[in-house]
Amino acid sequence: MSRPPVYDRVALIGLGLIASSMFWAMRREGLAREVVGTARSAATRETAREIGLCDRVVDSIPEAVAGADLVVLAVPVGAMGAVAAEMAPHLKAGSTVTDVGSVKRAVIEAVAPHLPEGVHFVPAHPLAGTEHSGPRSGFAALFRNRWCLLVPPPGTDPEAVARLRALWEGMGSSVEEMDADHHDLVLAVTSHAPHLIAYTMVGVADDLRRVTDSEVIKYSAAGFRDFTRIAASDPTMWRDVFLTNKDATLEILGRFTEELFALQRAIRTGDGAHLHDYFSRTRAIRRGIIEAGQDTDAPDFGRVQTET
Repeated sequence: MSRPPVYDRVALIGLGLIASSMFWAMRREGLAREVVGTARSAATRETAREIGLCDRVVDSIPEAVAGADLVVLAVPVGAMGAVAAEMAPHLKAGSTVTDVGSVKRAVIEAVAPHLPEGVHFVPAHPLAGTEHSGPRSGFAALFRNRWCLLVPPPGTDPEAVARLRALWEGMGSSVEEMDADHHDLVLAVTSHAPHLIAYTMVGVADDLRRVTDSEVIKYSAAGFRDFTRIAASDPTMWRDVFLTNKDATLEILGRFTEELFALQRAIRTGDGAHLHDYFSRTRAIRRGIIEAGQDTDAPDFGRVQTET
């Protein structure tokens, strides 16, 4: 006997990697009776219709959210306030609004003031993704065995939180709740600063004219390939992440700079013991990530192949 859906109608605002993967996962698991989608770009909406993404694709945000039990904001963090203001008059009483942004404090401050009484707000962040974007990039298994962090503001209705938890668990995620400021600090360590460093390293390779572009491409070792994969992520999304999680990212980059100076000193002075001890400690962290099931030691980095 199949389980009942978690929501009758879900509205997806934005139809990129995360939203499209949510649709395929919800359809696979029967988690919503109807999924309605929209996107700012007419070309994106047309592509979504062409590939059967969502049960209905509509041309405006008010159309999408009308009658929806759950509204998912899957747009860049910098656009969420404007989207919230546009959709607010059309939200169903008792509905839940959530998001999938990588920053949480800025999202809460941008979205919450626009939401009317009787509408629940449960920010969320699925820790899943690839370097690809757009409506064709989604696949149902994206969230399987990945974490989704819920960041409900104080006083949020527990039933609304529990219902959203059930949706993410139904799509394959493990779910935890976290305070917004702590979330932003944790993600600055695990995602935001690493992305900025990856962008920087690829930029260094581009600027280092003594190494030709063809050599960078032809002789890329695994480490540089990892950097280029990360640095291929959506530039609009990451611009907004850094601007809206500025304090936490700068704090981690400051710590990174201190560590980098210490390693430079060890290399300059020939301090092999310091380098060996440092690399041994960081290697242990990598083993912990693998043992926790967040990656594998396979050469494809444990990424799930695209499926719908």
